[in-house]
Amino acid sequence: MIPDDARALVRSTELTRFRLAPNPGPMSLHGTNSYVVAAPGSAGVVVVDPGPLDEDHLRELTQYGAVELILITHRHADHTAAAARFAELTGAPVRAADPAHCHGGEPLREGEVLHAAGVEIRVLATPGHTSDSVCFHLPQDGAHGAVLTGDTILGVGTTVLDYPDGKLGDYLESLDRLESLGPATVLPAHGPMLPALDSIVRAYRDHRQDRLAQIRAALAGLGAEAGVEEVADAVYAAVDPAVRPAAELSVAAQLDYLRSRGPS
Repeated sequence: MIPDDARALVRSTELTRFRLAPNPGPMSLHGTNSYVVAAPGSAGVVVVDPGPLDEDHLRELTQYGAVELILITHRHADHTAAAARFAELTGAPVRAADPAHCHGGEPLREGEVLHAAGVEIRVLATPGHTSDSVCFHLPQDGAHGAVLTGDTILGVGTTVLDYPDGKLGDYLESLDRLESLGPATVLPAHGPMLPALDSIVRAYRDHRQDRLAQIRAALAGLGAEAGVEEVADAVYAAVDPAVRPAAELSVAAQLDYLRSRGPS
């Protein structure tokens, strides 16, 4: 759900709640979902993606329990800008895959299992949106578990690949990893929560394959060496100008993917 009151802390699953950060926009949708993770009855909490540097938002996040750990899904500022300040406010370490976004904590490792606030949190490296993107699997959250997907899977629409840092080949492999987790609840950093991660992943993969087919068709008409802008004009002709840069990033990522594999 998207809260009617942006100041509200919303229950998303048995082990998670979230507060919507005040940063809506074309790329951040309704804003960044800052998640509060804790077992029932736990005095401590884990906060995932404290979001933009907004003092009111951060102060509210400190009210929900003693913050033991701060986790970051990836490097973009709508997830990380508040991390250093939130560490100051809470005394909790910040851990991310990229050491540049760690504050008082070690970089996250693929396959690492964290235990904090009474919850088991498994770290999954899921590059593609960015090279440092990670997801957090909560295997004990409900019948099928839950996954905090950052921007790797969104609650609305599809993910932009931040090329050249984000690569389509990496992203497709990350989708395969996520699909293997089965029908877990999807807890995205933007947009509403979704059921059944595996079916969402299949829809995402189908969308990518459809886009690749459109890119191939555009190249057949424009020529194999057509540039990003030409291809974007053909494939994303109706896109809102506000998200045209994102469309061009996606085209660049897809052209790189196709050209790196040669004729097919």
